[in-house]
Amino acid sequence: MQHIAPISIDVVSDVVCPWCYIGLKRLDAAMAQASEIPVDLRWRPYQLDATIPPEGRDRKQYMLAKFGSEERLNEIFARVSEAGRSAGIDFALDAIQVSPNTLDAHRLIRWAGSAENNLQTEVKKRLMQAYFEDGRNIGDRAVLVDIAREAGMDAAVVEALLPTEADVAETRAEIETAQQMGVTGVPCYLLEGRYAVMGAQDPAVLANAIRQVSAAKARGELGPAA
Repeated sequence: MQHIAPISIDVVSDVVCPWCYIGLKRLDAAMAQASEIPVDLRWRPYQLDATIPPEGRDRKQYMLAKFGSEERLNEIFARVSEAGRSAGIDFALDAIQVSPNTLDAHRLIRWAGSAENNLQTEVKKRLMQAYFEDGRNIGDRAVLVDIAREAGMDAAVVEALLPTEADVAETRAEIETAQQMGVTGVPCYLLEGRYAVMGAQDPAVLANAIRQVSAAKARGELGPAA
């Protein structure tokens, strides 16, 4: 008989990383495949580029500077779009006008974890859909307030907190912790705080990892978390 125990999964990712969005959808599919195992899912912050100013940068210019040429950019967009379609994502990459700084978005996700019924996953999904499918600027605080409201958070509280320093240091500290743990690429799935699965893996791979860690936990074979 297969041993079953609930497990935790901490996903380190950035909301402007297309592979993180694909990884979110694949994790959804993996948890559906391994639906017999209860999962406590938590979203952890990461910034692919913390140097982007609060007002963001022109998306086209930023991406060209990063990847070198329009031809290279088109190749990357085509690969991402194809992977997205297989995961049920309709990427609208040409609609994105601004490459935002994502610190405020990560603060919002952090607050969502403290909301009634834990709205982290709902907020994370809405942020990534807003950015990648609707072309909205998720560095704009008014957009973040709208997303909070749409997800069921107290929008007035979010609107009051965003201009303050609330959880800025804590969010940056979490990002630094991930880097110190050796996370250099995202998404990174941390199962039970012990086992790392890197990249937007196939749902079957993630489901297998969930089952294996759950069984090991049920048998008492997991050592202390790092």
